[in-house]
Amino acid sequence: MKSLTTLIVLAALSAAATPAFADAPVKTVDSAKGKVLAGENGMALYTFKKDTMGVSNCYDDCAKAWPPLLAVGNVKAEGAYSLIERKDGTRQWAKDGMPLYFWVKDKKMGDVTGDGFKDVWDVAKP
Repeated sequence: MKSLTTLIVLAALSAAATPAFADAPVKTVDSAKGKVLAGENGMALYTFKKDTMGVSNCYDDCAKAWPPLLAVGNVKAEGAYSLIERKDGTRQWAKDGMPLYFWVKDKKMGDVTGDGFKDVWDVAKP
């Protein structure tokens, strides 16, 4: 019995010492374009064709219209989702290396009004 207790305590200590990993705050919702990625608030997420892998090129007025999906707290990502560092030092979620954004003109869950905007914005797919 002592060894089982020791094992449980060691497992708990090991888990506490492990860096925090978090799933990206992303889910899948239905839209007129089929299943799309959305933030925890249910609003669609987009990628920007002027970005490159791991680099956001949407700042200032662009970021006002297309707010980035920012990482909150000391989270780390794994799998298809990663974190990129923006010029201002904030961290932004990315899928397959491409930064993710919201579109201010989407008003409700499932809206994808930004898809194809100026031929440089695409709704993010699962």
